[in-house]
Amino acid sequence: MSKIIVQATATGEVLYCDDGLSFWGGVDPQTGMVIDVHHPWHGRSITGKVLVMPTSRGSCSGSGVLLQLALNGCAPAALVFCATEGVLTLGAIIASRIFGRHIAVVRLKRSDFAMLSDVHDMSITGFALHAGAIRFDLQSLDRNDLELTSADRALLAGDDTNPMTLAMDVICAMAVSLGARHLTDVTRGHIDGCILAHQANLIFAERMAELGARVRIPTTINAISIDLIHADAHDTPPKFRNAARRLAAAYVDMGARPTFTCAPYLLEDAPKLGEKLGWSESNAVIFANSVLGAQTAKLPDYLDLFVAMTGRAPATEMYFEESRRPTLVLECHVPARHDDSLWPMIGWIAGSMAADDVPLLTGLEHLAPTRDDLRALCAAFGTTSASPMLHVAGITPEAHLGVLSDAPTATIELADLRDAWQTLNAGPEQVDLVAIGSPHASLSEIERFCIALNGRCRHDDTEVIITVGRDILDQAGKMGLVKQLQSCRVQVMSDLCWCSITEPVLPTTTRNLMTNSGKYAHYAPGLCGKTVRFGSVGDCVEAAISGKAINGLPDWLVSN
Repeated sequence: MSKIIVQATATGEVLYCDDGLSFWGGVDPQTGMVIDVHHPWHGRSITGKVLVMPTSRGSCSGSGVLLQLALNGCAPAALVFCATEGVLTLGAIIASRIFGRHIAVVRLKRSDFAMLSDVHDMSITGFALHAGAIRFDLQSLDRNDLELTSADRALLAGDDTNPMTLAMDVICAMAVSLGARHLTDVTRGHIDGCILAHQANLIFAERMAELGARVRIPTTINAISIDLIHADAHDTPPKFRNAARRLAAAYVDMGARPTFTCAPYLLEDAPKLGEKLGWSESNAVIFANSVLGAQTAKLPDYLDLFVAMTGRAPATEMYFEESRRPTLVLECHVPARHDDSLWPMIGWIAGSMAADDVPLLTGLEHLAPTRDDLRALCAAFGTTSASPMLHVAGITPEAHLGVLSDAPTATIELADLRDAWQTLNAGPEQVDLVAIGSPHASLSEIERFCIALNGRCRHDDTEVIITVGRDILDQAGKMGLVKQLQSCRVQVMSDLCWCSITEPVLPTTTRNLMTNSGKYAHYAPGLCGKTVRFGSVGDCVEAAISGKAINGLPDWLVSN
Protein backbone atom coordinates (compact mmCIF):
# COMPACT_ATOMS: atom_id res chain seq x y z
CA MET A 1 0.00 0.00 0.00
CA SER A 2 1.27 3.49 -0.83
CA LYS A 3 1.70 5.64 2.28
CA ILE A 4 1.60 9.24 3.40
CA ILE A 5 4.72 9.66 5.56
CA VAL A 6 4.40 13.35 6.45
CA GLN A 7 0.93 14.80 6.05
CA ALA A 8 0.41 18.13 4.30
CA THR A 9 -1.77 19.53 1.54
CA ALA A 10 0.32 20.12 -1.57
CA THR A 11 -0.15 21.09 -5.21
CA GLY A 12 2.57 21.71 -7.77
CA GLU A 13 4.36 21.00 -11.01
CA VAL A 14 6.04 17.61 -11.08
CA LEU A 15 9.79 17.16 -11.45
CA TYR A 16 10.43 13.47 -12.17
CA CYS A 17 13.81 11.76 -12.26
CA ASP A 18 15.09 8.20 -11.94
CA ASP A 19 18.20 9.52 -10.16
CA GLY A 20 18.18 10.53 -6.50
CA LEU A 21 19.42 13.98 -5.51
CA SER A 22 21.59 14.96 -2.56
CA PHE A 23 20.23 18.22 -1.19
CA TRP A 24 23.61 18.90 0.45
CA GLY A 25 25.87 20.09 -2.35
CA GLY A 26 23.00 19.56 -4.76
CA VAL A 27 20.51 22.30 -3.87
CA ASP A 28 21.18 25.94 -2.97
CA PRO A 29 19.60 26.29 0.51
CA GLN A 30 18.80 29.94 -0.09
CA THR A 31 17.21 29.79 -3.55
CA GLY A 32 16.05 26.22 -4.15
CA MET A 33 18.09 25.97 -7.37
CA VAL A 34 19.70 22.61 -8.17
CA ILE A 35 23.47 23.16 -8.16
CA ASP A 36 24.69 19.57 -8.60
CA VAL A 37 26.33 19.77 -12.02
CA HIS A 38 26.09 15.98 -12.37
CA HIS A 39 22.31 15.78 -11.89
CA PRO A 40 19.66 16.01 -14.67
CA TRP A 41 17.83 18.75 -12.73
CA HIS A 42 20.89 21.03 -12.67
CA GLY A 43 19.86 24.65 -13.10
CA ARG A 44 16.20 24.07 -12.26
CA SER A 45 14.29 25.35 -9.24
CA ILE A 46 12.61 22.91 -6.87
CA THR A 47 10.64 25.63 -5.06
CA GLY A 48 6.96 24.73 -4.95
CA LYS A 49 7.53 21.63 -7.07
CA VAL A 50 6.52 18.05 -6.37
CA LEU A 51 9.78 16.09 -6.53
CA VAL A 52 9.30 12.53 -7.72
CA MET A 53 12.46 10.44 -7.40
CA PRO A 54 13.18 6.92 -6.10
CA THR A 55 15.02 8.16 -3.01
CA SER A 56 17.52 10.83 -2.00
CA ARG A 57 21.25 10.18 -2.00
CA GLY A 58 24.48 11.55 -0.62
CA SER A 59 24.98 13.53 2.55
CA CYS A 60 23.14 13.29 5.86
CA SER A 61 23.07 17.11 5.79
CA GLY A 62 20.25 17.16 3.23
CA SER A 63 17.74 17.33 6.10
CA GLY A 64 19.18 20.68 7.17
CA VAL A 65 19.05 22.04 3.63
CA LEU A 66 15.37 21.08 3.40
CA LEU A 67 14.67 22.81 6.74
CA GLN A 68 16.41 25.97 5.53
CA LEU A 69 14.36 25.91 2.33
CA ALA A 70 11.20 25.53 4.42
CA LEU A 71 12.16 28.45 6.68
CA ASN A 72 12.84 30.80 3.76
CA GLY A 73 9.86 29.79 1.63
CA CYS A 74 11.82 27.96 -1.09
CA ALA A 75 10.99 24.34 -0.24
CA PRO A 76 9.35 21.87 -2.59
CA ALA A 77 5.62 21.35 -2.03
CA ALA A 78 6.01 17.59 -1.71
CA LEU A 79 8.46 14.70 -1.98
CA VAL A 80 7.36 11.44 -3.57
CA PHE A 81 9.60 8.37 -3.23
CA CYS A 82 9.30 4.68 -4.02
CA ALA A 83 11.97 3.48 -1.59
CA THR A 84 12.40 3.97 2.13
CA GLU A 85 14.05 7.38 2.60
CA GLY A 86 15.26 9.00 5.81
CA VAL A 87 17.24 12.19 5.21
CA LEU A 88 14.67 14.45 3.56
CA THR A 89 11.84 12.78 5.46
CA LEU A 90 13.47 13.81 8.73
CA GLY A 91 13.90 17.36 7.44
CA ALA A 92 10.19 17.49 6.64
CA ILE A 93 9.28 16.13 10.09
CA ILE A 94 11.42 18.76 11.85
CA ALA A 95 10.05 21.55 9.65
CA SER A 96 6.51 20.52 10.53
CA ARG A 97 6.77 19.57 14.21
CA ILE A 98 9.10 22.30 15.44
CA PHE A 99 8.65 25.15 12.98
CA GLY A 100 5.14 24.71 11.54
CA ARG A 101 6.35 24.56 7.91
CA HIS A 102 4.66 21.69 6.10
CA ILE A 103 6.05 19.57 3.26
CA ALA A 104 4.19 16.43 2.22
CA VAL A 105 6.19 13.20 1.99
CA VAL A 106 4.71 10.17 0.20
CA ARG A 107 6.10 6.70 -0.47
CA LEU A 108 4.47 4.86 -3.37
CA LYS A 109 4.59 1.26 -4.46
CA ARG A 110 7.15 0.90 -7.26
CA SER A 111 4.43 0.00 -9.76
CA ASP A 112 2.52 3.18 -8.87
CA PHE A 113 5.68 5.29 -8.92
CA ALA A 114 6.47 4.28 -12.51
CA MET A 115 3.13 5.69 -13.65
CA LEU A 116 4.19 9.23 -12.74
CA SER A 117 7.03 9.62 -15.23
CA ASP A 118 4.89 11.59 -17.69
CA VAL A 119 2.57 13.61 -15.43
CA HIS A 120 2.90 17.38 -15.24
CA ASP A 121 1.00 18.39 -12.11
CA MET A 122 0.10 16.71 -8.85
CA SER A 123 -1.93 17.39 -5.75
CA ILE A 124 -1.94 15.66 -2.36
CA THR A 125 -4.94 16.17 -0.13
CA GLY A 126 -5.70 14.16 2.97
CA PHE A 127 -5.08 10.52 2.05
CA ALA A 128 -5.18 10.82 -1.72
CA LEU A 129 -2.68 11.71 -4.46
CA HIS A 130 -4.06 13.06 -7.77
CA ALA A 131 -2.07 13.40 -10.99
CA GLY A 132 -4.26 13.95 -14.04
CA ALA A 133 -6.46 10.89 -14.35
CA ILE A 134 -4.35 9.00 -11.81
CA ARG A 135 -5.48 8.68 -8.20
CA PHE A 136 -3.67 6.79 -5.46
CA ASP A 137 -5.14 6.20 -2.02
CA LEU A 138 -2.58 6.69 0.72
CA GLN A 139 -2.40 4.84 4.01
CA SER A 140 -1.31 6.67 7.16
CA LEU A 141 1.43 5.32 9.42
CA ASP A 142 0.43 3.62 12.65
CA ARG A 143 2.70 4.21 15.64
CA ASN A 144 0.94 1.36 17.45
CA ASP A 145 3.03 -0.98 15.31
CA LEU A 146 6.10 0.19 17.23
CA GLU A 147 7.10 -1.92 20.24
CA LEU A 148 8.40 0.44 22.96
CA THR A 149 9.99 -0.26 26.32
CA SER A 150 8.61 1.25 29.50
CA ALA A 151 11.54 3.68 29.49
CA ASP A 152 10.68 4.75 25.92
CA ARG A 153 7.05 5.31 26.87
CA ALA A 154 8.08 7.31 29.94
CA LEU A 155 10.06 9.70 27.74
CA LEU A 156 7.07 10.11 25.43
CA ALA A 157 4.83 11.01 28.37
CA GLY A 158 6.41 14.43 28.97
CA ASP A 159 4.99 17.75 27.82
CA ASP A 160 5.80 19.70 24.66
CA THR A 161 8.54 21.74 26.36
CA ASN A 162 10.49 18.65 27.45
CA PRO A 163 13.39 18.17 24.99
CA MET A 164 13.58 14.44 25.75
CA THR A 165 9.91 14.04 24.87
CA LEU A 166 10.46 15.91 21.60
CA ALA A 167 13.50 13.75 20.84
CA MET A 168 11.67 10.48 21.49
CA ASP A 169 8.61 11.65 19.56
CA VAL A 170 10.68 12.37 16.45
CA ILE A 171 12.66 9.12 16.83
CA CYS A 172 9.41 7.16 16.96
CA ALA A 173 8.01 9.02 13.94
CA MET A 174 11.13 8.17 11.97
CA ALA A 175 11.13 4.57 13.19
CA VAL A 176 7.58 4.05 11.91
CA SER A 177 8.36 5.75 8.58
CA LEU A 178 11.39 3.49 8.10
CA GLY A 179 9.45 0.35 8.94
CA ALA A 180 11.18 -0.36 12.25
CA ARG A 181 9.35 -2.52 14.78
CA HIS A 182 11.30 -1.31 17.81
CA LEU A 183 14.20 0.89 18.92
CA THR A 184 17.74 -0.20 19.74
CA ASP A 185 20.36 0.99 22.23
CA VAL A 186 23.45 2.70 20.79
CA THR A 187 26.71 3.30 22.63
CA ARG A 188 27.92 6.57 21.12
CA GLY A 189 26.86 9.32 18.75
CA HIS A 190 28.32 11.67 16.15
CA ILE A 191 26.70 15.04 15.39
CA ASP A 192 26.82 16.27 11.79
CA GLY A 193 24.65 19.40 11.67
CA CYS A 194 27.21 21.79 13.16
CA ILE A 195 28.38 23.38 9.91
CA LEU A 196 27.07 26.91 9.35
CA ALA A 197 25.98 26.13 5.81
CA HIS A 198 22.77 28.05 6.47
CA GLN A 199 20.94 29.60 9.41
CA ALA A 200 18.64 26.60 9.96
CA ASN A 201 21.45 24.65 11.64
CA LEU A 202 22.04 27.46 14.12
CA ILE A 203 18.33 28.05 14.72
CA PHE A 204 17.74 24.35 15.44
CA ALA A 205 20.79 23.90 17.70
CA GLU A 206 20.10 26.98 19.78
CA ARG A 207 16.42 26.06 20.07
CA MET A 208 17.36 22.66 21.48
CA ALA A 209 20.03 24.10 23.79
CA GLU A 210 17.53 26.64 25.14
CA LEU A 211 15.11 23.79 25.88
CA GLY A 212 17.83 22.16 27.99
CA ALA A 213 18.76 19.27 25.71
CA ARG A 214 21.73 17.14 26.82
CA VAL A 215 23.37 14.11 25.21
CA ARG A 216 23.16 10.88 27.20
CA ILE A 217 25.89 8.86 25.46
CA PRO A 218 29.49 9.78 24.49
CA THR A 219 29.10 12.00 21.42
CA THR A 220 31.63 13.47 19.02
CA ILE A 221 31.02 16.54 16.87
CA ASN A 222 31.66 17.01 13.18
CA ALA A 223 33.85 19.60 11.46
CA ILE A 224 32.58 23.16 11.83
CA SER A 225 32.81 26.30 9.68
CA ILE A 226 35.81 28.07 11.24
CA ASP A 227 39.22 27.10 12.54
CA LEU A 228 38.69 27.96 16.21
CA ILE A 229 42.40 27.57 17.01
CA HIS A 230 43.42 30.16 14.39
CA ALA A 231 40.13 32.02 13.99
CA ASP A 232 41.74 35.46 14.09
CA ALA A 233 44.16 34.53 11.31
CA HIS A 234 41.37 34.40 8.72
CA ASP A 235 39.59 37.50 7.55
CA THR A 236 36.12 36.01 7.89
CA PRO A 237 33.25 38.46 8.45
CA PRO A 238 32.65 38.94 12.19
CA LYS A 239 28.95 38.12 11.85
CA PHE A 240 29.74 34.77 10.22
CA ARG A 241 32.53 34.01 12.67
CA ASN A 242 30.28 34.74 15.64
CA ALA A 243 27.43 32.60 14.27
CA ALA A 244 29.81 29.69 13.59
CA ARG A 245 31.16 29.92 17.15
CA ARG A 246 27.62 29.95 18.54
CA LEU A 247 26.68 26.87 16.52
CA ALA A 248 29.69 24.89 17.74
CA ALA A 249 29.15 26.12 21.32
CA ALA A 250 25.50 25.04 21.31
CA TYR A 251 26.43 21.41 20.71
CA VAL A 252 29.33 21.52 23.16
CA ASP A 253 26.98 23.01 25.76
CA MET A 254 24.65 20.07 25.12
CA GLY A 255 27.50 17.73 26.07
CA ALA A 256 29.18 16.81 22.78
CA ARG A 257 32.98 16.46 22.75
CA PRO A 258 34.66 19.33 20.85
CA THR A 259 36.39 16.94 18.43
CA PHE A 260 35.40 19.00 15.35
CA THR A 261 36.23 16.30 12.82
CA CYS A 262 34.36 14.63 9.97
CA ALA A 263 36.57 11.54 10.48
CA PRO A 264 35.72 10.39 14.04
CA TYR A 265 37.02 6.93 13.16
CA LEU A 266 40.55 8.46 13.23
CA LEU A 267 40.25 9.19 16.95
CA GLU A 268 42.09 6.87 19.32
CA ASP A 269 38.86 5.33 20.64
CA ALA A 270 37.51 4.22 17.27
CA PRO A 271 34.40 1.98 17.34
CA LYS A 272 34.84 -1.77 17.54
CA LEU A 273 33.51 -4.61 15.39
CA GLY A 274 29.80 -5.12 16.09
CA GLU A 275 29.39 -1.98 18.21
CA LYS A 276 26.07 -0.19 17.70
CA LEU A 277 26.42 3.51 16.97
CA GLY A 278 24.19 6.49 16.33
CA TRP A 279 26.31 8.30 13.75
CA SER A 280 25.64 10.91 11.12
CA GLU A 281 27.99 12.20 8.34
CA SER A 282 27.89 9.96 5.31
CA ASN A 283 31.61 9.16 4.96
CA ALA A 284 31.88 8.33 8.67
CA VAL A 285 28.80 6.10 8.56
CA ILE A 286 29.97 4.19 5.50
CA PHE A 287 33.50 3.73 6.87
CA ALA A 288 32.19 2.59 10.27
CA ASN A 289 29.86 0.02 8.73
CA SER A 290 32.13 -1.14 5.94
CA VAL A 291 35.68 -1.02 7.29
CA LEU A 292 35.28 -1.13 11.07
CA GLY A 293 32.35 -3.53 11.06
CA ALA A 294 30.46 -1.34 13.53
CA GLN A 295 26.72 -0.92 13.07
CA THR A 296 25.03 2.40 12.41
CA ALA A 297 22.22 3.72 10.30
CA LYS A 298 22.95 6.84 8.25
CA LEU A 299 21.22 9.21 10.63
CA PRO A 300 20.03 12.49 9.11
CA ASP A 301 21.17 15.76 10.66
CA TYR A 302 19.06 16.62 13.74
CA LEU A 303 18.03 13.01 14.31
CA ASP A 304 21.65 12.44 15.33
CA LEU A 305 21.17 14.82 18.27
CA PHE A 306 17.92 13.14 19.32
CA VAL A 307 19.58 9.70 19.26
CA ALA A 308 22.52 11.04 21.29
CA MET A 309 20.06 12.52 23.81
CA THR A 310 18.20 9.25 24.32
CA GLY A 311 20.74 6.56 23.45
CA ARG A 312 17.98 5.02 21.32
CA ALA A 313 17.72 4.71 17.54
CA PRO A 314 15.20 3.17 15.13
CA ALA A 315 16.15 -0.51 14.77
CA THR A 316 16.51 -0.52 11.01
CA GLU A 317 18.75 -1.76 8.21
CA MET A 318 22.39 -1.75 9.37
CA TYR A 319 21.57 -2.98 12.88
CA PHE A 320 20.60 -6.37 11.41
CA GLU A 321 22.93 -8.80 9.67
CA GLU A 322 20.35 -9.59 7.00
CA SER A 323 20.34 -5.95 5.86
CA ARG A 324 24.13 -5.90 5.75
CA ARG A 325 24.31 -8.71 3.22
CA PRO A 326 25.27 -7.67 -0.33
CA THR A 327 22.37 -6.97 -2.67
CA LEU A 328 24.55 -6.21 -5.70
CA VAL A 329 27.86 -7.64 -6.95
CA LEU A 330 30.24 -5.29 -8.76
CA GLU A 331 33.07 -7.10 -10.52
CA CYS A 332 35.97 -4.65 -10.76
CA HIS A 333 38.25 -5.15 -13.75
CA VAL A 334 40.92 -2.64 -12.84
CA PRO A 335 44.62 -2.36 -13.63
CA ALA A 336 47.19 -3.79 -11.24
CA ARG A 337 49.36 -0.73 -11.89
CA HIS A 338 47.65 2.36 -10.47
CA ASP A 339 47.96 5.14 -7.94
CA ASP A 340 45.82 6.20 -5.00
CA SER A 341 43.34 8.04 -7.25
CA LEU A 342 41.95 4.61 -8.21
CA TRP A 343 40.04 4.20 -4.95
CA PRO A 344 37.90 7.34 -4.91
CA MET A 345 37.05 6.72 -8.58
CA ILE A 346 35.91 3.17 -7.82
CA GLY A 347 33.83 4.50 -4.93
CA TRP A 348 32.25 7.22 -7.06
CA ILE A 349 31.41 4.78 -9.86
CA ALA A 350 30.16 2.08 -7.46
CA GLY A 351 27.88 4.59 -5.75
CA SER A 352 26.29 5.58 -9.04
CA MET A 353 25.61 1.90 -9.76
CA ALA A 354 24.27 1.14 -6.26
CA ALA A 355 21.59 3.76 -5.67
CA ASP A 356 20.37 2.10 -2.47
CA ASP A 357 22.07 -1.31 -2.67
CA VAL A 358 24.79 -2.72 -0.45
CA PRO A 359 27.36 -3.71 -3.07
CA LEU A 360 30.07 -6.35 -2.87
CA LEU A 361 33.14 -5.21 -4.83
CA THR A 362 35.19 -8.12 -6.17
CA GLY A 363 38.46 -8.25 -8.07
CA LEU A 364 40.30 -5.89 -5.72
CA GLU A 365 41.74 -8.41 -3.26
CA HIS A 366 45.21 -8.47 -4.80
CA LEU A 367 45.56 -4.67 -4.62
CA ALA A 368 45.92 -4.61 -0.81
CA PRO A 369 44.24 -1.22 -0.20
CA THR A 370 45.42 0.83 2.76
CA ARG A 371 43.12 2.44 5.34
CA ASP A 372 43.50 5.71 3.42
CA ASP A 373 42.45 3.96 0.21
CA LEU A 374 39.35 2.58 1.92
CA ARG A 375 38.52 5.99 3.43
CA ALA A 376 38.68 7.55 -0.03
CA LEU A 377 36.56 4.73 -1.46
CA CYS A 378 33.85 5.13 1.21
CA ALA A 379 33.75 8.93 1.04
CA ALA A 380 33.32 9.01 -2.73
CA PHE A 381 30.74 6.19 -2.60
CA GLY A 382 28.65 8.31 -0.24
CA THR A 383 28.31 11.15 -2.75
CA THR A 384 26.54 9.08 -5.39
CA SER A 385 24.73 6.42 -3.35
CA ALA A 386 22.11 6.43 -0.59
CA SER A 387 23.48 3.17 0.80
CA PRO A 388 25.22 3.28 4.21
CA MET A 389 27.57 0.38 3.47
CA LEU A 390 29.68 -1.51 0.96
CA HIS A 391 31.86 -4.63 1.05
CA VAL A 392 35.22 -5.31 -0.57
CA ALA A 393 35.79 -9.03 -1.04
CA GLY A 394 38.78 -10.31 0.92
CA ILE A 395 39.32 -6.91 2.57
CA THR A 396 36.44 -5.63 4.71
CA PRO A 397 35.40 -7.60 7.81
CA GLU A 398 31.90 -8.66 6.73
CA ALA A 399 32.57 -9.31 3.05
CA HIS A 400 31.99 -13.00 3.82
CA LEU A 401 28.27 -12.38 4.39
CA GLY A 402 26.33 -14.30 1.79
CA VAL A 403 25.14 -12.40 -1.26
CA LEU A 404 21.35 -12.38 -1.58
CA SER A 405 20.22 -15.05 -4.03
CA ASP A 406 18.61 -12.57 -6.41
CA ALA A 407 21.45 -10.03 -6.31
CA PRO A 408 22.35 -8.80 -9.82
CA THR A 409 25.92 -8.54 -11.07
CA ALA A 410 27.51 -5.63 -12.93
CA THR A 411 31.06 -4.69 -13.87
CA ILE A 412 33.37 -1.74 -13.44
CA GLU A 413 35.73 -1.63 -16.41
CA LEU A 414 38.78 0.40 -17.36
CA ALA A 415 36.54 2.48 -19.62
CA ASP A 416 34.42 3.42 -16.59
CA LEU A 417 37.51 4.66 -14.78
CA ARG A 418 38.53 6.73 -17.79
CA ASP A 419 35.04 8.25 -18.00
CA ALA A 420 35.09 9.03 -14.26
CA TRP A 421 38.47 10.70 -14.61
CA GLN A 422 37.23 12.90 -17.43
CA THR A 423 34.06 13.84 -15.51
CA LEU A 424 35.97 14.74 -12.35
CA ASN A 425 38.59 16.70 -14.31
CA ALA A 426 36.42 19.28 -16.02
CA GLY A 427 38.58 22.23 -14.92
CA PRO A 428 41.39 23.96 -16.85
CA GLU A 429 45.09 23.21 -16.59
CA GLN A 430 45.99 26.09 -14.26
CA VAL A 431 45.45 25.25 -10.58
CA ASP A 432 44.87 28.08 -8.10
CA LEU A 433 44.30 25.94 -5.01
CA VAL A 434 45.16 22.42 -3.89
CA ALA A 435 42.61 21.13 -1.38
CA ILE A 436 43.49 18.11 0.78
CA GLY A 437 41.38 16.75 3.63
CA SER A 438 37.87 15.79 2.54
CA PRO A 439 37.26 13.92 4.78
CA HIS A 440 39.86 15.21 7.23
CA ALA A 441 43.37 14.07 6.39
CA SER A 442 44.87 11.17 8.32
CA LEU A 443 48.37 11.20 9.74
CA SER A 444 49.59 8.82 7.03
CA GLU A 445 48.03 11.02 4.32
CA ILE A 446 49.92 14.02 5.69
CA GLU A 447 53.13 11.98 5.76
CA ARG A 448 52.66 10.96 2.12
CA PHE A 449 52.09 14.57 1.13
CA CYS A 450 55.29 15.64 2.94
CA ILE A 451 57.31 12.86 1.30
CA ALA A 452 56.04 13.85 -2.15
CA LEU A 453 56.81 17.52 -1.48
CA ASN A 454 60.36 16.63 -0.45
CA GLY A 455 61.00 20.14 0.85
CA ARG A 456 59.84 21.93 -2.29
CA CYS A 457 57.78 25.11 -1.94
CA ARG A 458 54.45 25.59 -3.62
CA HIS A 459 54.06 27.79 -6.69
CA ASP A 460 53.55 31.48 -5.91
CA ASP A 461 50.12 31.46 -7.56
CA THR A 462 48.87 28.17 -6.10
CA GLU A 463 47.60 28.01 -2.52
CA VAL A 464 47.73 24.68 -0.69
CA ILE A 465 45.48 23.94 2.29
CA ILE A 466 45.22 20.69 4.26
CA THR A 467 42.33 20.30 6.72
CA VAL A 468 42.64 17.98 9.73
CA GLY A 469 40.99 17.11 13.01
CA ARG A 470 42.51 18.41 16.24
CA ASP A 471 43.88 15.02 17.30
CA ILE A 472 45.70 14.54 14.00
CA LEU A 473 46.95 18.13 14.10
CA ASP A 474 48.49 17.45 17.51
CA GLN A 475 50.14 14.22 16.34
CA ALA A 476 51.44 15.81 13.13
CA GLY A 477 52.82 18.72 15.14
CA LYS A 478 54.72 16.44 17.50
CA MET A 479 56.22 14.58 14.52
CA GLY A 480 57.40 17.84 12.92
CA LEU A 481 55.15 17.40 9.90
CA VAL A 482 53.28 20.67 10.40
CA LYS A 483 56.57 22.63 10.42
CA GLN A 484 57.69 20.81 7.28
CA LEU A 485 54.47 21.79 5.51
CA GLN A 486 54.61 25.38 6.72
CA SER A 487 58.20 25.69 5.49
CA CYS A 488 56.86 24.76 2.04
CA ARG A 489 54.13 27.44 2.44
CA VAL A 490 51.37 24.86 2.91
CA GLN A 491 48.58 25.84 5.32
CA VAL A 492 47.24 23.32 7.82
CA MET A 493 43.80 24.08 9.27
CA SER A 494 41.86 22.24 11.94
CA ASP A 495 38.18 22.16 12.89
CA LEU A 496 36.75 23.08 9.47
CA CYS A 497 36.78 20.90 6.35
CA TRP A 498 36.31 21.46 2.63
CA CYS A 499 32.56 20.94 2.66
CA SER A 500 32.29 23.92 5.04
CA ILE A 501 35.00 26.26 3.70
CA THR A 502 33.80 29.44 2.03
CA GLU A 503 35.51 32.67 1.02
CA PRO A 504 37.69 34.28 2.26
CA VAL A 505 39.15 31.14 3.92
CA LEU A 506 38.81 29.61 0.47
CA PRO A 507 41.09 32.07 -1.34
CA THR A 508 39.08 34.64 -3.28
CA THR A 509 41.46 34.32 -6.24
CA THR A 510 40.52 30.66 -6.74
CA ARG A 511 38.90 29.81 -10.05
CA ASN A 512 40.07 26.21 -10.40
CA LEU A 513 41.05 23.87 -7.58
CA MET A 514 42.60 20.41 -7.41
CA THR A 515 41.90 17.70 -4.87
CA ASN A 516 42.64 14.04 -4.23
CA SER A 517 39.12 13.60 -2.81
CA GLY A 518 36.41 12.07 -4.98
CA LYS A 519 33.90 13.46 -2.49
CA TYR A 520 35.08 17.05 -2.84
CA ALA A 521 35.63 16.74 -6.59
CA HIS A 522 31.94 15.84 -6.84
CA TYR A 523 30.57 18.50 -4.46
CA ALA A 524 32.91 21.47 -5.03
CA PRO A 525 31.36 22.86 -8.24
CA GLY A 526 28.02 23.17 -6.45
CA LEU A 527 29.30 24.15 -3.01
CA CYS A 528 31.82 26.82 -3.98
CA GLY A 529 31.20 27.44 -7.68
CA LYS A 530 34.74 26.50 -8.74
CA THR A 531 35.92 24.18 -11.47
CA VAL A 532 37.84 21.11 -10.33
CA ARG A 533 40.77 18.92 -11.20
CA PHE A 534 41.21 15.56 -9.49
CA GLY A 535 44.18 13.26 -8.99
CA SER A 536 46.39 11.33 -6.63
CA VAL A 537 48.32 12.82 -3.72
CA GLY A 538 51.37 12.87 -5.99
CA ASP A 539 49.42 14.63 -8.75
CA CYS A 540 48.24 17.23 -6.24
CA VAL A 541 51.77 17.85 -5.03
CA GLU A 542 53.08 18.32 -8.56
CA ALA A 543 50.23 20.73 -9.31
CA ALA A 544 51.10 22.64 -6.15
CA ILE A 545 54.73 22.96 -7.28
CA SER A 546 54.12 23.78 -10.95
CA GLY A 547 50.77 25.55 -10.70
CA LYS A 548 49.37 23.21 -13.37
CA ALA A 549 47.56 19.89 -13.52
CA ILE A 550 48.67 17.15 -15.89
CA ASN A 551 47.13 17.15 -19.34
CA GLY A 552 45.16 14.07 -20.31
CA LEU A 553 44.78 10.79 -18.50
CA PRO A 554 47.45 9.60 -16.07
CA ASP A 555 49.85 7.03 -17.49
CA TRP A 556 48.32 4.12 -15.61
CA LEU A 557 44.92 4.78 -17.20
CA VAL A 558 46.42 5.14 -20.69
CA SER A 559 48.83 2.24 -20.91
CA ASN A 560 46.78 -0.49 -19.21
